[in-house]
Amino acid sequence: MSQKKILITGINGSGASYLAEYIVNNHPDCQVHGISRWHSTSKSNNLSAIKEKVLIHECDLNDFSSIFNVLKAIRPDYIFHLASQANVRTSFIYPLAVLQNNIMGTTNFFEAIRATDIRPRIQVCSTSEVYGRVDPKNVPIREDCPMNPMSPYAVSKTTQDLLGNFYCKAYGMDIVITRMFTYSNPRREDLFMTSFAMQIARIEAGLQKELLHGNLDSIRSLIDVRDAMEAYWIAIEKCLPGEAYNVGGASGMTVGEFLEILKQNATCPIPSRLDPELLRPADVTLQIPDTSKFIAQTNWQPRYNLQESVTFLLEYCRKTVEKLQN
Repeated sequence: MSQKKILITGINGSGASYLAEYIVNNHPDCQVHGISRWHSTSKSNNLSAIKEKVLIHECDLNDFSSIFNVLKAIRPDYIFHLASQANVRTSFIYPLAVLQNNIMGTTNFFEAIRATDIRPRIQVCSTSEVYGRVDPKNVPIREDCPMNPMSPYAVSKTTQDLLGNFYCKAYGMDIVITRMFTYSNPRREDLFMTSFAMQIARIEAGLQKELLHGNLDSIRSLIDVRDAMEAYWIAIEKCLPGEAYNVGGASGMTVGEFLEILKQNATCPIPSRLDPELLRPADVTLQIPDTSKFIAQTNWQPRYNLQESVTFLLEYCRKTVEKLQN
């Protein structure tokens, strides 16, 4: 039997690199390909553990011809579309760049797929940010909750989400949409969880005196990055085309409560204070998903508990700080 060919856009990115690792380690019958921009700002060492087991193609999603040529060469069976500029706070500073990259890049990508004679199964990896500020009466958030994006990044992801639905309905493309809620991601330092853990590692090493934070009152549900990436795989295998599925944790906590858990796992006292520069112009404060649709379709359940995720996150950050010191 021939190998199933997998294509991951933005494979050097934090989440996509964990997805590549999951597929390489759990599905050896698959050949993993990735798209990476020649001027990518992602860390190439995100793939260091599996660099000999993935095939990287230089390609810019804003360049139609390069996408078309890569698709013709690979002829993928599954495509995971994760490539995006994803920093919410930065999107307020560079809104046009984020909108251009995320929206037109996705449109170019879909058009290039249409222009080839391939029929891959595609997962559009959307986000809970599309829901924005939700009326408490709509929490837990279902997939039919009105979209109300509150940042340029969220607007771009909402458009990606809608484009996926449109290309499925209008052109019969086999597209599944996942709306991922908050998950731990040690390789992405702009997320509050990783930012906190990295600062704690620096304080433990004597490189920083206090931890700086933004809004601590926002409520999030949390899952482990390893569970999130397994969920992506299960979604592309089992979910229905033209449907959107929430993926995330079952219960929530405030950002401040998570910070306190990290502090309890630190090896020294961690002083902290609010930095106004870390506050967003508009924040999303209540994100608890209803994942019953996804679970009913796939029987997915997370494998890692909160303490395991905290340990995994802190260990990664401590090793990163140690490497910088050597």
